[in-house]
Amino acid sequence: MNFEQSYNYLLSLGNEVTAMKLGLDAMRILLEGLGDPQTNYLKVQVAGTNGKGSVCAFLDSICNTAGIKTGTFTSPHLVSVTERIRINGCDISESDFARIASFVRVQSEWLVAHGRLESIPTFFEQVTAIALVAFAEASVELAILETGLGGRLDATTAANAEIVAITRIDYDHQEILGGRIEEIAAEKAAIVHPGCEAILGPQRPEIMKILRDRCERFGVRFIDGSDQESDWRISPNDDGIVSGETTQIIFESVPLGLKGRHQAENAQIALWVVQLLRYGKGFDIDDGHVMDGLVNARHPGRLESSGRYLFDGAHNVGGAKVLRAYLDEFVDKPITMIFGAMNDKDVREIAETLLPKADVLILTKSENPRAMPAGEIGSLLSDVLDNKHVVETASVRDALQKAEQLSKRRKIILVTGSLYLVGEAKKILNN
Repeated sequence: MNFEQSYNYLLSLGNEVTAMKLGLDAMRILLEGLGDPQTNYLKVQVAGTNGKGSVCAFLDSICNTAGIKTGTFTSPHLVSVTERIRINGCDISESDFARIASFVRVQSEWLVAHGRLESIPTFFEQVTAIALVAFAEASVELAILETGLGGRLDATTAANAEIVAITRIDYDHQEILGGRIEEIAAEKAAIVHPGCEAILGPQRPEIMKILRDRCERFGVRFIDGSDQESDWRISPNDDGIVSGETTQIIFESVPLGLKGRHQAENAQIALWVVQLLRYGKGFDIDDGHVMDGLVNARHPGRLESSGRYLFDGAHNVGGAKVLRAYLDEFVDKPITMIFGAMNDKDVREIAETLLPKADVLILTKSENPRAMPAGEIGSLLSDVLDNKHVVETASVRDALQKAEQLSKRRKIILVTGSLYLVGEAKKILNN
């Protein structure tokens, strides 16, 4: 298969959320059939509701700055599926992606034909396998794996990471992970397994108890972020200047490459992982690597600026609150907001958090099959939208055109509510 054929094949397996099959058995059989590529390198797995992608971005940047051969797997992608697999700081090439995808497909079909698997592995399972094989081929020393959904049954968990980190946990995907925050926390805590080391980011007390209990049950050494002193001070500007110190790594006044006050917490979690890599796993990472890595970290689609456009996925309530805090503190210009959301999200609470910041509001729908039509969003939020200039559009392209028509040059155009919406908008604007 060439790249286009390989991507179309993966899409034919169904939407990666609606057609997913949670569970580790099939993924473990697939990895075994591929020669267990994940056993060739050390692995860090990051789970959580919000911030896990940022932690991966900080780690990726620090480790690449230190010259460590690093593979990083994240999801979802914004423009190209190749964004999900980074090797030594660069997206995998389309030709390598296609070649490995063909290998994984052949092996998957062989396993089904010989009765080892009941059905063809899903989109996310196969893309995860492609990443793990690509990392082995590239002889990486370290793989950084962002959990896709939950943790207990997510395909990345089959890699059996030696270090796991859990960022702040909040409500999301309740229809899959459970309606109670304790159920969601238990699903994410399940990435902790015997023999690993764990970083537990700051949490509410009832959540931290679940995480600690899981670690103690399996005799896992862990850092409890709620108990750790962290002296991060942030200047009131877009750069998010911080100064602080950690237990082993000390620095002053370093501007984080990722925007917003909340990134100090994500950077701290990344630094606790760096401590384990540096002092427990023998990786050569000095303070200069840490500082440069923090400065140069990038995470597309999350508080990402491009001209007067601001992109932020903000696809759940926690993410919406973080974006709102950023807008309140750092943005003093009128905002034209392009808003769209998936139909399985808490659209009302997300909208109630963000929409008051909009001077002009444009509702739209991305091409994702889970996307809620603009008219449905408008009807759902009719009482929230009183006295606002609201426009409904049928497509993201229409929304961008309308935003340009309605926005004076001094206005910011914010695209938010869904990472799929952000990715589609970026692709249109790039073209």
